[in-house]
Amino acid sequence: MDFIKKFSITPSNDSEVQIEGEIPFTELQKYRAKAIKDLGKNIKVDGFREGHIPDTVLVSKIGEMPILTEMAERAISAVYPEIIKANNIEAIGYPKIEITKIALENPLGFKATVAVLPKIELADYKRIATKINKTKSDITVTDEELDEQIKNILRQKAAYERLQKKAAAGETVTHTHADGTVHEGPDHDDLGRPIEDINELEIPELSDEVVKTLGQPGQFENVDDFKTKIREHFTIEKTREAESKRRANITDEIVADSKFALPQILLDSEISQMFAQMEEEIQRAGLTVEDYLSHMKKTREDMKAEWTPMAEKRARLQLVLNEIAKKENLKADEQQLEEEVKHLLEHYKNADKDRVRVYVESVLTNEAVMKFLESQ
Repeated sequence: MDFIKKFSITPSNDSEVQIEGEIPFTELQKYRAKAIKDLGKNIKVDGFREGHIPDTVLVSKIGEMPILTEMAERAISAVYPEIIKANNIEAIGYPKIEITKIALENPLGFKATVAVLPKIELADYKRIATKINKTKSDITVTDEELDEQIKNILRQKAAYERLQKKAAAGETVTHTHADGTVHEGPDHDDLGRPIEDINELEIPELSDEVVKTLGQPGQFENVDDFKTKIREHFTIEKTREAESKRRANITDEIVADSKFALPQILLDSEISQMFAQMEEEIQRAGLTVEDYLSHMKKTREDMKAEWTPMAEKRARLQLVLNEIAKKENLKADEQQLEEEVKHLLEHYKNADKDRVRVYVESVLTNEAVMKFLESQ
């Protein structure tokens, strides 16, 4: 494909490039048979069996221009990735294609406009990480925090037992919510959580007998064992929260001090992902998106406007993490990558393997970057 070298590559702004050139008709001709077969697969002609209609007959039925257009699309799909690769273009998303010249026995002219990864002027990420890592301190759980945690567990136990009794009796109650709406039915929401304030419930006294009814059977032997394990669990939770907060502080400062333009296509992609996640959760609850939006008194445009700041933050963060990974040569562990991809495909059998791999590789690479920053 020597003709690829003749394509011109012109930056149109900080985050887009234009690719323009011609594909020889001899290259186009390679896709003629496939184009005729694809366009003629549903055509029926008297006197011929389906799938055995001569090309000359199909061409007369289809017309030359639709065939030529199909050939052009196939040729561009094959040539475009080669142009990107040959010119080291870090393209993101799908290109906008404009055919500038198309005719029988003539080269195909086209222009592609594609978003590219912006040039990023990274902040001094090692200095920032080092500074924030110095704030790390040992995590402890005070007796007061432990007592409050235990009270919350006992309140939840009391609420659950009350819920079970009412469900067994088939009781319903009417609730007036803060927004003025009235709910009639069991005193719990769709997730089984009590609607009334559980802080008002009378909680049982902590005893060896009570703790044995909590958690999994045999999980707690007595009050001392219960307190020890709850303290350990709460310490782990606090440690994770502190780690998450420290990571956020590091990345927030790095992103804020880095300089680059955010391609619109990345922002749009983040918002699309947020919509897809929302729709999946709503459908899982047995609702429709339209019903949900109607209940919230919002439109999709309202949601998009609300989510745009968060989407922008997420997109900027991902660009920065990608750039740090590139500079420090940080990659996903290959064995872990294969295991995670296999695990996800076992649970989501209809998922596209390539998309799953890209997703898992991104997650693992991000984690590698975060561990690198935490090590500073």
